[in-house]
Amino acid sequence: MKYGITGASGTLGRLTTDALLKRVSASDVVLITRDPSKLADSPAEVRAGDFSAPETLDFSGIDRLLIISLDTVGTRVEHQKVAIKAAVAAGVQRIAYTSIPSPSHNNPAFVVPDHRETELALITSGAHWTILRNAIYTEMYLGSAPAAIASGTLVTNTGDGRAVNVSRADCAEAAAAVLAGDEHDDRIYDITGSEPIDSEGLAALYSELSGKPVAVVALDDDAWVAAMTEHGMHEGMARAFASFGEATRRGYAGIVSSAVEDLTGHAPRSLRDVLAPGLSG
Repeated sequence: MKYGITGASGTLGRLTTDALLKRVSASDVVLITRDPSKLADSPAEVRAGDFSAPETLDFSGIDRLLIISLDTVGTRVEHQKVAIKAAVAAGVQRIAYTSIPSPSHNNPAFVVPDHRETELALITSGAHWTILRNAIYTEMYLGSAPAAIASGTLVTNTGDGRAVNVSRADCAEAAAAVLAGDEHDDRIYDITGSEPIDSEGLAALYSELSGKPVAVVALDDDAWVAAMTEHGMHEGMARAFASFGEATRRGYAGIVSSAVEDLTGHAPRSLRDVLAPGLSG
């Protein structure tokens, strides 16, 4: 059995590789990346591959493949379809894909259409498939929390909505379990943490970890976008991020699943455990 991982030099790709190598032999792992030099020290086989250049995609000999979604939101669907088609042509038996929870037409989060269309392409590809609907990474808070702590205000448009996040490490371990396991054909897993949290709870956690008071400032979408652009964020990006707040208010970010524990044998890492090393005062 040969196992392949695309995007293998990225953060999730590296974590998934480490988790997979605890389950299978390095000689059975193939890592695909646009820049093989970044994986020069890997004990696994490394192949160059670029979704935007189909002729570079070599999935030969791979039985199970993980396609880690590209970060080029809005333009990635066709490239991901190319990768799926190349994998099917190469005889890959099962293809896993990293998606997002609740990729329905009603979910306003701006990343949803890409994932929904890629899921449909995978399900109708002719190969067996596994869809890993990863919640938003807990580590994303490490980018925004310092500003909230420094200013003493968590500016949000999530209203009373609650969100469930998940650590990248848990996503990686779940993906490795799916690749190495035999019971995952044509299955969808919501890969989430176990702690729904609203803005008040998040502000309280920031306060606890930093030792500094953090209060919630609740805004509507337009006011939130205006506040972000006033502080230097491009308006298009601000509106894109605002869509996550709307999705949270409407309940699309609050799914709780037992899949991490079911797949890995351990409970998902807590918000506190993930955030404490970076936020503790």
